[in-house]
Amino acid sequence: MSDKKIQIENLYEEDEQWIQNLGDETIHAKRIGGKFRKFKWIAILLWTPFFLSPYMMWNGKQAIMFDTENRRYHLFDVTIFPQDIWMLTMVLLFLAILLAAVTTVVGRVFCGYFCFQTIWTDIFTWVENKIEGTPAKRRKLDKAPMGFNKFKLKIIKHVIWIAIALFSGVTWMLYFGVTWADYFNANITTTTLTITVAIASGAYVFAGFMREQSCMWVCPYARIQGAMVDNQTIMPTYDHYRGESRGKLKRGEFVEGNGDCIDCNQCVTVCPTGVDIRKGQEYGCITCGLCIDACDAVMEKVGKPKGLIRYTSLDELEFNRTPEPIYKRPRVIVYSIILVAAITVLGYGMGTLSSMDLKVLHDRQPLFVQLSDGSIRNKYELKVMNKTDKDMQVDISVISQIKELKPNKPLGMVTIPIGNVKSIFVYLSAYEQNVGDNHEVTFVVRSDKSTLEYKTTFFTPGSMR
Repeated sequence: MSDKKIQIENLYEEDEQWIQNLGDETIHAKRIGGKFRKFKWIAILLWTPFFLSPYMMWNGKQAIMFDTENRRYHLFDVTIFPQDIWMLTMVLLFLAILLAAVTTVVGRVFCGYFCFQTIWTDIFTWVENKIEGTPAKRRKLDKAPMGFNKFKLKIIKHVIWIAIALFSGVTWMLYFGVTWADYFNANITTTTLTITVAIASGAYVFAGFMREQSCMWVCPYARIQGAMVDNQTIMPTYDHYRGESRGKLKRGEFVEGNGDCIDCNQCVTVCPTGVDIRKGQEYGCITCGLCIDACDAVMEKVGKPKGLIRYTSLDELEFNRTPEPIYKRPRVIVYSIILVAAITVLGYGMGTLSSMDLKVLHDRQPLFVQLSDGSIRNKYELKVMNKTDKDMQVDISVISQIKELKPNKPLGMVTIPIGNVKSIFVYLSAYEQNVGDNHEVTFVVRSDKSTLEYKTTFFTPGSMR
């Protein structure tokens, strides 16, 4: 028997142990090489910054840190306060619409390559494969009675899983100013411990046990993707015209009318969610392309052209019609307009982000007071916020066309503490005959980084008539 025929028969032997998962048992997907498997490893590497960023320093401080206690969020040189949190809305809108736009064009590639659930599950199953062996061995081990060897393998696997999960949970908390020393010295709050355990438990349970069930039954994206894709969306697709009718390949036998699919089920055995791509598009498909790697490898072994399963659209498969250019597809155009609007507003917000904030409140009870010398006095409260990570020196002045407008005390330099709002009360006095029709007053606050102005009104008895 030739080596090629032995390989084909081995494929069928593996298939005999495969039962498509309906949620009642664990999927042990086969891991094979190929270009899409390489893409998945590259996607895993793209998560490296998540683990490295908490250790990056910038100008003597942690480069990315969310200081929730003091309500400050540091992104390198930018410090964001709750007053600027509206920009987060633009970020979330941009990411949501980007996800919809990408799904419209190339399906659920986010799920297949970049989703944290997919990444962590792939890492966990890689560990499982290294410790317990191939899918066939793992299924056999699961059914075997508990013995020393099974207990040893399971303990080793779960210890590594827990270590990865805990490392993920701790890494997340490092972004909030917690350090490894705090954990080792037991110098952490109950809240920190609770969040760490919750994240670690989520990673352990969802990636280690639920796996594809999270994608199929928990994640809402799987359910709503049908509203995002259309007949021109490019996704992994089985060419049933070429593949049907299926028939198992037998040595020295040619069956008239059989298609190229030899019914080896390798496309199913490698699928992380256990779907059969030959049944058509299913919501469980995360478009990772591993079925393409498996099918291409089989086609190469049996001497048939690759591409029985390939990335293509339904229009291209049914009508041999290439997809419309992206710029001609109405849905993509609408998504693009929203994306441009969101990124423009976000860019404007980041570009105009000031190092301080100024508000001026005019005293309303009463609006003005008439002094014994006949002059009119107005009271103002200047609220100056320091949005930097250092104490700020600001110079306060007032500009007005009102003649002989005087503050009750000299204005000048004031110190604003880090991240705080300081109230500065200013009393301005002027004679009504000097005010005339011009009631405008402008407060100017200057720092070494920016200058802010705030226009308000000087009230007199005449202005109330």
